[in-house]
Amino acid sequence: MPIDRPLPLLGGLTPDQFMRRHWQKKPLLVRQAMAGFEALFSPAELFALAARDGVESRLVAQDPRRGWRLQRGPFARRALPPLKQPGWSLLVQGVDLHDQRAHALLHQFDFIPAARLDDLMISYASDGGGVGPHFDSYDVFLLQAQGRRRWRIGRQRDLQLQEGVPLKILAHFEAEQEFVLEPGDMLYLPPRYAHDGVAVGGDCQTYSIGFRAPARNELARELLQRIADEAAEEGSDARIYRDAGQGATDTPGAIPEGLADFAREALADALADPSAFDRALGEYLTEPKPSVWFEPGPAPRRLQSLVLDVRTRMLHDRRHVFINGEAWRAAGRDATLMRRLADRRRLDARDLGRASDAARELLLAWCEAGWAHADGEGADER
Repeated sequence: MPIDRPLPLLGGLTPDQFMRRHWQKKPLLVRQAMAGFEALFSPAELFALAARDGVESRLVAQDPRRGWRLQRGPFARRALPPLKQPGWSLLVQGVDLHDQRAHALLHQFDFIPAARLDDLMISYASDGGGVGPHFDSYDVFLLQAQGRRRWRIGRQRDLQLQEGVPLKILAHFEAEQEFVLEPGDMLYLPPRYAHDGVAVGGDCQTYSIGFRAPARNELARELLQRIADEAAEEGSDARIYRDAGQGATDTPGAIPEGLADFAREALADALADPSAFDRALGEYLTEPKPSVWFEPGPAPRRLQSLVLDVRTRMLHDRRHVFINGEAWRAAGRDATLMRRLADRRRLDARDLGRASDAARELLLAWCEAGWAHADGEGADER
């Protein structure tokens, strides 16, 4: 995607301008970011998706007597309130994992690193429906798809939450701006920017395109665990602690300095290999969500073009390609090919004509695993 070309999606800003001026800094309201946009799903189709096992969904409702209520799916249609009943919302998470149209919508935002991409959530609401004033820890684009929604937003300083409710609702929300979004309008919000969206008139669908921001402690925990697991699998250094010079002690509860030094050196050695760190990071960032599974199948008889499955996560760095939590070393012409696949999510006949026999074998293995498909045959075309 050209990053210096003005986009209607961004209100005439180029992707480069948007990232410099707004990304993680300040909101952006774009009227008719997608002119003529229509909801990808009818309410009935969305309700059917929320009834499926393996699809994460939540039902949020509020009424004067019972307050806020939260239920988790799947939901049979009869379990949902009547459409004319006010004050309820159905949230369907990870819709891009189940439908090619939703998956394609996410890739309108390919000017943002895919390592940050989380998912597409669809919120259906009756009149007055919403989830209360709150803030998120990630960047989000709120695209109006059907009906109207009133948004109130503000740079919230007081992050105290209401007590005794099943949702993270701000106790003292202070709005600074207010907008009513029509179909095709879009609002970008950086992390921790407080917002409250309420459906106006019912039959309201809002599409939330979210970009995750891993916490430092989460990254540290995951990377340390993966680096340790890799070291254990490879058996790179099986030395055990030796203390032949240890004398008798009258403080047996004290940790010996030699043991502390041994442990410190072991950790430093594990972290000293930059390749181990790179592999751990790429594998973590491409690990499928727990609810994701793939359907293995036979390798295609002819591989003239190829497309990644909608559920596949694929990234690359200078030395590796990563796909669904696994890493491969990549160099030369094949590395260029694999990076193109990660960036564009498909390869055409011309691309595949440049692939080595080893690269073609690897691509066929990915097809057998259900991670990719001969174009037109697989889950990316649903």
